[in-house]
Amino acid sequence: MTAHPPTPLTTRESQKVAFHRSELNVILSLYGRMVAAGEWRDYGMSFLKDVAIFSVFRRTAEVPVYRIEKRPKLRLRQGQYCVIGMEGQVLKRGDDLKTVLRVLDRKLIRAVE
Repeated sequence: MTAHPPTPLTTRESQKVAFHRSELNVILSLYGRMVAAGEWRDYGMSFLKDVAIFSVFRRTAEVPVYRIEKRPKLRLRQGQYCVIGMEGQVLKRGDDLKTVLRVLDRKLIRAVE
């Protein structure tokens, strides 16, 4: 048997936008805290040509409650990260993922009676 060299990625596969491991660590850390608080139940990820999307669900069969999007083409304009609500409204946009995700972290803070 002869060993074949690995095939390079096609141009179509290499053009997809994806989250980096450090970005996923930040997102999944928030996700874990929200699951522990009982706010979120499921998530889904989509990697498309222009955008990477992390969708958060309260229940599996629903529309996403929040979408965390990465659009590298907007990094020099409005910022490449944004959090979008259920009705499509942009809740926060910016270049720093941790700063953008603070809008969701505030949902964990509640007054204790």
